[in-house]
Amino acid sequence: MSNRTDVYVDLKGREISLANLDERELQLLSALESRATGQANWIDFDNAAMSMVADLYDGRGVSRNESRRTVVYRIARDLSGRLAIAAGMARAPDYRDELEEVIRTQFRTRRQFCEATGLSEDMLSHVLAHRKHMSIETLVDALKRVGYELRITPRTNGHAVESIHLLQH
Repeated sequence: MSNRTDVYVDLKGREISLANLDERELQLLSALESRATGQANWIDFDNAAMSMVADLYDGRGVSRNESRRTVVYRIARDLSGRLAIAAGMARAPDYRDELEEVIRTQFRTRRQFCEATGLSEDMLSHVLAHRKHMSIETLVDALKRVGYELRITPRTNGHAVESIHLLQH
């Protein structure tokens, strides 16, 4: 965000457009970024950030449920996540998180996913629990069967973002 581009790239490498934000929202994002850069304590940042976001949208009569769907809220959560990772309180997302999201959104059950990809339920369970990794060849073959592929992408802004992403075809 420091370069004042129209896009923020989150921990998962997803681009979030800033184009439709008004001046007050952009000012709040700048303040959050500055606070996150100079903040040593993740919990203090998180509490302050959520309060600042709530104050902005409460003042506009936006419900808390609606404010949680805003770009500003999503970026505040992402900045908080980055601090939690830096503090050793959380882990950086990786391909297994994306794989789990594909399963959750595209298949009724893990079993259905396994049947469609040819993966064993036992192996998938170990992978999603972060106890094992799948070979790239196995993952590529399984994903191809359900219309996805792996793509290698550059790291963003020097932050540790998993550089392999699942793309749907």
